[in-house]
Amino acid sequence: MAGIRKAAAIGGGVIGAGWVARLLLNGIDVSIFDPDPEAERKVSEVMKNSRRAYKTMVPGGLPKEGKLTFAKSIEQAVAGADFIQESVPERLDLKHKVLAEIDKHAAVDAIVGSSTSGILPSDMQTAMKHPERLVVGHPYNPVYLLPLVEIVGGKQTSPEAVEKARELYTSIGMKPVVIRKEIEAFVGDRLLEAVWRESLWLIKDDITTVEELDDIIRYSFGIRWAQMGMFQVYRVAGGEAGMRHFIAQFGPCLSWPWTKLMDVPELDEELVDKIANQSDEQAHGLSIRELERIRDDNLVAIMEALSKQNKGKGWGAGALHNDYTKRLSKLAQKPAVSKAATKAVASKPKKKKG
Repeated sequence: MAGIRKAAAIGGGVIGAGWVARLLLNGIDVSIFDPDPEAERKVSEVMKNSRRAYKTMVPGGLPKEGKLTFAKSIEQAVAGADFIQESVPERLDLKHKVLAEIDKHAAVDAIVGSSTSGILPSDMQTAMKHPERLVVGHPYNPVYLLPLVEIVGGKQTSPEAVEKARELYTSIGMKPVVIRKEIEAFVGDRLLEAVWRESLWLIKDDITTVEELDDIIRYSFGIRWAQMGMFQVYRVAGGEAGMRHFIAQFGPCLSWPWTKLMDVPELDEELVDKIANQSDEQAHGLSIRELERIRDDNLVAIMEALSKQNKGKGWGAGALHNDYTKRLSKLAQKPAVSKAATKAVASKPKKKKG
């Protein structure tokens, strides 16, 4: 399986910093470019949380962490990189500018992944002279823990690039899913958007509060989704007759006026204030970094629990978790060879035969 020798990250926000953390903790050197003067501080704070989570996840020791370099330009960042992940804000004009610069300076055979959560890769490729090596590599936050990455090729993406991207993402412990057809927002965000739209109405109409709505998700179907997804859960809900019985029983409900799915409430100042104030109350004074650490602990615990199912083989994300933690432990056990030792071995005279 192909691995990443050196990576470049363009953009160091929430998602970009998460990519940096996953790559570094897999022992891969990363060069990052982000013009934000606070980028180094922000990435450093994400790294602290990611190291903490990984030490809990792999108590036997981690691989030697890759080297992080803050580049002064995109050109400097992509030099020598065989894998480049772009994670700049969701503006097509900005994507065009950044991808054109990456394309100009990166090695021709380097894979370029975009973290976009909804822009079509074909629309981004128009700025590139080598569009065949661009794929969407859409992750989920926190990137260093959640393994899924949606791979989407554009009209000019080569099948070889999609396959190589799949291998590269797999090599850092991720679960790549190649989306069969190019579509805005891909699959995951379309599902999330549907739940988000309905949630906004439930808050606006004072049916529930943000905390109560989150409780309804995390104490019920959220747990089911975490280990079995949607369709397999509904197959089980259909009883011994399975999915066909479930659809026959609950299919008619889809015609009932239960949802405002295609109608979105105006996010006016009143609704924004309501959501923001309720969210502040829900946090009980915890900072974002504290909430991130709680989130990380919960995710590790859920994956650890799933890893013990199926007679120790793991179930769903737990099975991948088993493979990933074993791989990290194996990398951690590899002895580090110093440059001096390597040079000494190379200069040692070879014995003549006979």
